[in-house]
Amino acid sequence: MKTALKNAGLYPIYEKVMDGQRLDPQDGIRLYETNQIPLLGFLADIVRERKNGNRAYYIYNQHINYSNVCTNLCKFCAFGKEKGHSDAYEMSIDQVCQKIKERLDEPITEVHIVGGLHPDLPYSYYIDMLREIKKVRPDIHIQAFTCVEIAHLAKLGEKSIEECLKELMDAGLGSIPGGGAEVFSPRIRERLCPDKLPGRDWIEVAKTAHRLGLKSNATMLYGHIETLEERIEHLDALRQAQDETGGFMCFIPLAFHPKNTELESVAPTGGMDDLKNIAVSRLMLDNFPHIKAYWVMLGPKIAQIALSFGADDLDGTVLEEKITHMAGGETSQGMARSDIEHLIRQAGREPVERDTLYNVISHRG
Repeated sequence: MKTALKNAGLYPIYEKVMDGQRLDPQDGIRLYETNQIPLLGFLADIVRERKNGNRAYYIYNQHINYSNVCTNLCKFCAFGKEKGHSDAYEMSIDQVCQKIKERLDEPITEVHIVGGLHPDLPYSYYIDMLREIKKVRPDIHIQAFTCVEIAHLAKLGEKSIEECLKELMDAGLGSIPGGGAEVFSPRIRERLCPDKLPGRDWIEVAKTAHRLGLKSNATMLYGHIETLEERIEHLDALRQAQDETGGFMCFIPLAFHPKNTELESVAPTGGMDDLKNIAVSRLMLDNFPHIKAYWVMLGPKIAQIALSFGADDLDGTVLEEKITHMAGGETSQGMARSDIEHLIRQAGREPVERDTLYNVISHRG
């Protein structure tokens, strides 16, 4: 193995990994540029095992996308729609609660809620939504509203980010999902999502949440027009923020799905790129506890292989995910607990059902 690493020019990185040294951006570029995929997996798996042993996590969760009406209309997004569009929708709070009630007989521990930046829904809608969900299912953990949505809500309520977050937490918010990060590069945002919250502000919202004791996740949307350097800059910015606050639980590389977007001519990501992003993320984000292979975007087979490329989490049962599927995602809408555990065991890992904050519910070694 050492000979192969030397021949591939990866031995200095291997030495850093074994010594627990932080990789620099040049190391990250070298990892992205290599075609020695098994060696990349070998390196990432060292870190995965060091952090999480042989465990692979999943969660019994439910997704609700309350509205796709959005003022941003990013070019890479097939979900957001202008108000009045034939495919636009918005759910009342009663309809959101009905979704929760329909699955009360299932052992769901998390509801994951995100939507578009709706121009008309009042600030009270979001506060009341959280409160009413808690009335229906008091023990459920609500992971809701990306950093982009929170900045939007603060503006709606004429509040600071901190004031807004405190009120959301009082109403039942338990943690923040990682969406809306896309790629932090100003060049990318200028070209693809000029109206979206800038990358530096996304990070500030996340750090403010962390200072209040609110944990969050982080993402990167890859496979469109970004460069390798922009990917590494994105990872480095997250790593620096994590050094400050320690509030990120998990990083999720998100594969771009071009169908029904303004970037439909862009070829979808391949399995090699998907695995590279999992592995490079695990190696660069040395201060993130977990790396997720989001099976909804990757497909179950690539997500399963990713468990040998640095990933230690497959997300969960999900059910009724809309954002990826509106962009041409062909995976199923949900996966049974038994199927997730089967995928994990086939990969040689031990299935661990977790809650949102990575507390163990059941370890089926």
